[in-house]
Amino acid sequence: MSNLVFRFATVSGQNVYWLLKRNCSVTPLQLGCLYASICVVSLAIGTFFWVQGATLVLPFAWLELAAVGVAFLLYARHATDGEKISLQGAQLVVERENAGRLERAEFNREWVRIEPKTGDCSLIEVSGRGKSIEVGRFVRPEQRSALARELRMALRGGAGSGNLRSMDSGLVQ
Repeated sequence: MSNLVFRFATVSGQNVYWLLKRNCSVTPLQLGCLYASICVVSLAIGTFFWVQGATLVLPFAWLELAAVGVAFLLYARHATDGEKISLQGAQLVVERENAGRLERAEFNREWVRIEPKTGDCSLIEVSGRGKSIEVGRFVRPEQRSALARELRMALRGGAGSGNLRSMDSGLVQ
């Protein structure tokens, strides 16, 4: 078999891994530090006006900080969302994390089907033996068909041949 090159996958020995993650420019720790600095500045301004006699500024500052805190929490819950697909020997394992909840599905390599859910740019449905899971949320829609082809190629026999390579393409959203 010729050397297979994967755009989305990482090859480690005879195993192939796909890691599809959300493109977050801010980590939850950075978001917490930003929120703490916003709190310090906003409460300092509110306290200054409280001392000057404008007593309603500080309660509204607290209300604003609570609303921003809730918004940041909702954002941070999804910052680590992602999909991990691994092909190890005869097993294809798909793990999908959404808001801290992990969903895992294991498929026998010989019985798994990879096909678009509805159309070419739709999510990819991985199914077999009565189980199914959708992947590709974190890949641009126009790249999902390439990801599906890559998964099919690896399942057909690319993995385990020793002729696998990966290239980092930066195509993940």
